[in-house]
Amino acid sequence: MTTTTATNAADNTETAATAPAHALALAPRHRVTASGVLRSEWHKLWTVRSSWITMLSAVVLVLGVGILMGATYESGGGDSDVDTVILTLYGTQLGSVCLAVLGILVTAGEYTTGMIRASLTAVPRRLPVLWAKATVFAATVFALSLITNLLTFEVAQAFLDDTDQAASLSDPGVLRAVVGNAAGTTLLAVLALGLGAALRSVAGGIGAFIGAVMVLPEVLGMLPYESVDTALRYFPTQAAGALGSAAPIPGAAAPGAALLALALWAAAALAVPAMLLRRRDV
Repeated sequence: MTTTTATNAADNTETAATAPAHALALAPRHRVTASGVLRSEWHKLWTVRSSWITMLSAVVLVLGVGILMGATYESGGGDSDVDTVILTLYGTQLGSVCLAVLGILVTAGEYTTGMIRASLTAVPRRLPVLWAKATVFAATVFALSLITNLLTFEVAQAFLDDTDQAASLSDPGVLRAVVGNAAGTTLLAVLALGLGAALRSVAGGIGAFIGAVMVLPEVLGMLPYESVDTALRYFPTQAAGALGSAAPIPGAAAPGAALLALALWAAAALAVPAMLLRRRDV
């Protein structure tokens, strides 16, 4: 009897000593980590059909318009005074709309389908989900835009080689403008992502982006006030346009100021849904 009791006591002691060790060994596997949330958002972005469709549409539009502008250009025509980078990457105005729609789908789309409940259940702190979405999306859009811009510029220049718009990436300001165009497109898309997360509606996000970001500045530009014209230089689309020009645009913001303004717009667009996630239920 005494031997049995001693054996049981020893077993219980061993179990008590080893159980915490096993629990500590298993705990890290189930802990929510930043890298895990990033991987989750990466898989969600690339496994949804709409992501491929919108990104492919953006690439086709930018490349197609660039080839069209290069193939139809004639020296001394009405576009001879247009900046070379703006001329060859004119299609980014259409491509950025596709990427903005994708940004809205990345956030508002989860609210529409109800998947956001699973995402926030897996990450109870909530905010890491928003930051991971923005990080993965921004990195993807910038890489895609930069590669597309470089390819489009080189292909368009093959048609412009014997014209007054001939240029190369090594020319002053050209590479900066190509990279700046990609950065502007990325920040506009992140701004749209923030609108989608704040409004939690795909239709509402698209309407807000088109109305407030694209249409409103054009309406305000018709007002005969110098202060309005000065302020408009730092609105999202105008700032993005200043980033994509190799030569300074008269009346536009300097590239550094434009980049800062656009980054602040994108940050503000993300700050609103961040506050809502902390204060409002799904």
